[in-house]
Amino acid sequence: MTTIVLVQPEIPGNTGAVGRTCVALGMDLVLIHPLGFVISDTRLKRSGLDYWQHIQLAEFASWQAFLDERRPRGDQMFLFEEYAPRSFYEPDYPDDAYLVFGCETKGLPDQIVANHRESLVALPMLSDKVRSLNLANTVSAAAYQAMRGRFLR
Repeated sequence: MTTIVLVQPEIPGNTGAVGRTCVALGMDLVLIHPLGFVISDTRLKRSGLDYWQHIQLAEFASWQAFLDERRPRGDQMFLFEEYAPRSFYEPDYPDDAYLVFGCETKGLPDQIVANHRESLVALPMLSDKVRSLNLANTVSAAAYQAMRGRFLR
């Protein structure tokens, strides 16, 4: 099963919308602490609507705790960063991929990027007037791209 991983998300509405996407596509959601909100935040629940109860959610105290428990293989990991050297269209995503996203204001922590350079991918943008896309929008685009082969079968 494909898993969406949000590292230190800050905005509850984005996380709620990502959770709804996870339910729609049958994906797990992993949240890496610290979070910029509490899970009971009404803004989170409002964005996730009445789907939040159906989210397959796991939380980890840190990135290292996530790595220690889940032990993802290198070929499973896809870390989304705006300046990544390859497009998210290039990889063949395995069914058990981990799609990893950083927080809204800072992206992924430098140490995570440094340790996983071979796993970096970016959503291409044609305009130089936009620095980045909204986290929930980016996750949706990436999730559907990763699932593309399953919709074509």
